[in-house]
Parts: sequence; structure tokens; C-alpha cells
Amino acid sequence: MSPFFLLSLLFGLTFGQTASLCAPSEYIIHVEKRECTYCLAINTTICAGFCMTRDSNGKKLLLKSALSQNVCTYKEMLYQTALIPGCPLHTIPYYSYPVAVSCKCGKCNTDYSDCVHEKVRTNYCTKPQKLCNM
Repeated sequence: MSPFFLLSLLFGLTFGQTASLCAPSEYIIHVEKRECTYCLAINTTICAGFCMTRDSNGKKLLLKSALSQNVCTYKEMLYQTALIPGCPLHTIPYYSYPVAVSCKCGKCNTDYSDCVHEKVRTNYCTKPQKLCNM
């Protein structure tokens, strides 16, 4: 094997272990209010991807600091507000949602993230749809 190939392989293995595939990813949120005529489809970004984790079968033998359960979560985010069309006057027609600016691998913070994936939940509209590009 050539030295260049071995060096490239070593670099790739090293970089692959330290780099994660956690990054902002396009996502569509569907928002409806019972009182409003339309469902709003909002294009936004969320944090999604792969983070390196270390979990051992010998959990009882290792210190907790040796175990690492990282998730792809927000490093930097901002909130935007959208107007849901077709709402009567007595209804608040605004919906605020997070937009991922940058992401990181780290512990899931339940103050601003849903750390449990619910498989039963669906993300679709039951009313006529309006698209919101932010």
C-alpha cells in the first residue's frame, strides 16, 4: 500500500471519530388550531443527525463519566412567529417555533427540546393547507 493511502485512511478514521453528522436539517411543521380555517405548513430547520455515543454492557462497573449518551441538539437557535390564516377575531392567530441556526452533540436539554421520540405522533394537516416560507 502506498504511504498516501495509509495516511488518508488514518486521517479518515481519526476525523470520522471526532466529527459528527449533526447539523441543521430542513423540516416542515404542520400547525392547526381548531378555530382556524387553514393548516399552516412551516418550512424550518431542526437539529438532526448522528452523534458518537459510548455505552457499555458493563454500566455497573464503569463510572458515569465514562458513559456518554449524546444527542444532536441545538447549539444556537432563534424563534420566529407565523400567522395562521383564517382565524376568527377572538382567536390568537400566531404560532412561535424554533429555528436551528447551529447544532451540537450533547446532552438533551428538556427546557427547550423534546428528548423523547413519539412514534404515534403524525405531522400532517387535516384542514386545507397554506405554506409559510420563513
